[in-house]
Amino acid sequence: VITRPEMEIGRYHWMYRSSRPHRYHHVPALRGIISPLGIQGCFECCIKCLGGVPYASLVATILCFSGVALFCGCGHVALTGTVSILEQHFSTTASDHALLSEVIQLMQYVIYGIASFFFLYGIILLAEGFYTTSAVKELHGEFKTTACGRCISGMFVFLTYVLGVAWLGVFGFSAVPVFMFYNIWSTCEVIKSLQTNVTVPGDQICVDIRQYGIIPWNAVPGKACGPILENICNTNEFYMSYHLFIVACAGAGATVIALIHFLMILSSNWAYLKDASKMQAYQDIKAKEEQELQDIQSRSKEQLNSYT
Repeated sequence: VITRPEMEIGRYHWMYRSSRPHRYHHVPALRGIISPLGIQGCFECCIKCLGGVPYASLVATILCFSGVALFCGCGHVALTGTVSILEQHFSTTASDHALLSEVIQLMQYVIYGIASFFFLYGIILLAEGFYTTSAVKELHGEFKTTACGRCISGMFVFLTYVLGVAWLGVFGFSAVPVFMFYNIWSTCEVIKSLQTNVTVPGDQICVDIRQYGIIPWNAVPGKACGPILENICNTNEFYMSYHLFIVACAGAGATVIALIHFLMILSSNWAYLKDASKMQAYQDIKAKEEQELQDIQSRSKEQLNSYT
């Protein structure tokens, strides 16, 4: 004879059979050759570690370091050469270019700060890339995300966006000395091409630095014409400064590209953390429901045992 408690338990098992908790045991996949003691070899460990490297963040970090290094190193030397050219050929009085010398010295100190900041910031972004890589989850156990971690990732997205906009301005500013040196160089090329032409003397072709606003209008001599300008273009300071400004401008452009790359990576990582937090909340709710069903089942068994 089937009692009423047994009928209730049977109906419960029939209705909630698919909701009962199951226990799965993870069986690691066999990769390569494993030693008789069950320990992976060096090759398998290296492959597993290489799988946890965030290659996108690594490429962006290398590009960022290279661009900042080119901009800071070449820009620093080019500014020093520019001061030397101005002092020797365009502004012989120290008081005329005193303000310009102070501004250039301040810019050189700013370059030191930019290099230090981006070295640290690039390492932080690379570490954040390691943190949000899915392979790191397999290496270090169950992945847990917190509101603080998501807030930090969002802060990195905002800060990288601001830095990217700022470096667009730096890139545009670094193109100004390239334009100035290109004008001087092109004028020297015109003078060289007119040496064979007697009707147009080269002495009438001049470059006035005062029109760019970097030195005052009362600076002496302020301009260079003809053979004097050609000799300036043939100096080592002009040649090095011109090409170093070009490399510094290219480095600023590479840094802008690296920051845009970082922005895409950080946005993707932030979306990953957001989805992971939702999945974690769903798993917690599911585990709580399964625990409640298990408690109901255990209480039903206890009641059945008490009746029997």
